[in-house]
Amino acid sequence: MNSPVPQPADLAVVRDSYDRVADNYVEMVTTTGIGDVRVHPWQRAALDVFADAVRGLGPVLDVGCGPGTVTAYLAERGLDVAGVDLSPRMIEHARRLHPECTFSVGSSTELDLAEASYGGLLGWWSLFNLPRDILPRVLSSFARALVPQGQLIIGTHVGDGDAQRTEGYGGVPVTWTTYRWQPEQLAALVEQAGLRITVELRLPPEPPVGPGVILVAQRDD
Repeated sequence: MNSPVPQPADLAVVRDSYDRVADNYVEMVTTTGIGDVRVHPWQRAALDVFADAVRGLGPVLDVGCGPGTVTAYLAERGLDVAGVDLSPRMIEHARRLHPECTFSVGSSTELDLAEASYGGLLGWWSLFNLPRDILPRVLSSFARALVPQGQLIIGTHVGDGDAQRTEGYGGVPVTWTTYRWQPEQLAALVEQAGLRITVELRLPPEPPVGPGVILVAQRDD
């Protein structure tokens, strides 16, 4: 089994913040399409390639799945995929919107992932709240959990420094930090975890998320 990952000091605060914004976030996704990969062609293309690469390798886990939009998209493409999210309220929405999928509550730092047990793992705009000293440990746990040829796909915000959020999605009060990375910094962390980068896709600024990057990496051994 993977060694325990340290828990962020603000884990409970971040969980409560996402519980508060969950309803507004789901309404935004369903009414505007923001956050739905079906209306973002490059994001959709990256997930389609990921799905083709991991199909048949084993189960897939969408870590930080929110209301399950990406989880359901991958299930439609024939993957054995489940979702997990820090926020119980997000998981309530995921189960309501996508009853055909399996969802559970949990943090990326709390997962007990057996070695070589997953064909694919996702951190789709869901790892940016992890402090800089904790993200490498989480990535290492993901790398160990992949089967040989298994794939990790990450999407996240690009930038320098940390952004403190005090409100989100309709002005709801929140407390969390967005840790922004330059693509080469994040790629280096993924490689240090023991994976080989196979794809790097840089995305231009797009409201409300700003510039982003998608990385795909493979476990070779």
